[in-house]
Amino acid sequence: MTRFALTVEYDGRPFMGWQHQDHGPSVQQALEESIKSITGQTIRVFAAGRTDAGVHALAMRAHFDIETTLTAFRLCEGINAGLRPNPVAVLACEPVDEKWHARFACIGRRYLFKITNRRAPLTFDRGLSWQVSQNLDAEAMHNAAQVLLGQHDFTTFRSVHCQAKSPIKTLDSISVSRFGEEIEVEVSARSFLHHQVRSIVGCLKLVGTGRWSKADLEKALAAKDRNALGFNAPPDGLYFVEALYPEASEAE
Repeated sequence: MTRFALTVEYDGRPFMGWQHQDHGPSVQQALEESIKSITGQTIRVFAAGRTDAGVHALAMRAHFDIETTLTAFRLCEGINAGLRPNPVAVLACEPVDEKWHARFACIGRRYLFKITNRRAPLTFDRGLSWQVSQNLDAEAMHNAAQVLLGQHDFTTFRSVHCQAKSPIKTLDSISVSRFGEEIEVEVSARSFLHHQVRSIVGCLKLVGTGRWSKADLEKALAAKDRNALGFNAPPDGLYFVEALYPEASEAE
């Protein structure tokens, strides 16, 4: 039995999220069906994160165990062939130590949220970016976001359906940058609550339009109450960017 690690890119629009769902297709299902089509084996793929419906990934990390004589290169090529026409691609496939786990060995996760700040409708980026027509002050958004750094009770920014044992999380970094009409919110932490990033971005949008101040964001955080949330951003612009691991575990 060999454990293979995958780096996966996907457009989340056709899926109900990463994880298996009874009411629609998932990225996990697409990968497992593709692997079965070339190996004849029923396996389970585990990921570093569980993205929601409509959320995308640039480099999701995942793993699975299988008995095969295929090289990592041939396995990668076969999986990608079997995934067509799903908007999912395996960017890398490599054998790893059997103790390496995509989720439990992960020591950090990074997300990107893309906002297109313009009045004209989206064409190429529809479903891939959140369009906000009101003018946004990205500098004010960035400055306000810094109150969220460090360890806090993020109950206000937590979905009522979140299954995490504790609302206490530590935000390692958060930044808001403007590139023309594009605004990017980058967030990193060891782990996140369900809807945490989308809830944060929704509140930052209120800051950007002037409806909220930095103090309002700080007050919402301190409330530790989901009812204090200003707004929950849609999934369109959210991307899982990177999963971090100890260097030794990657080399094993």
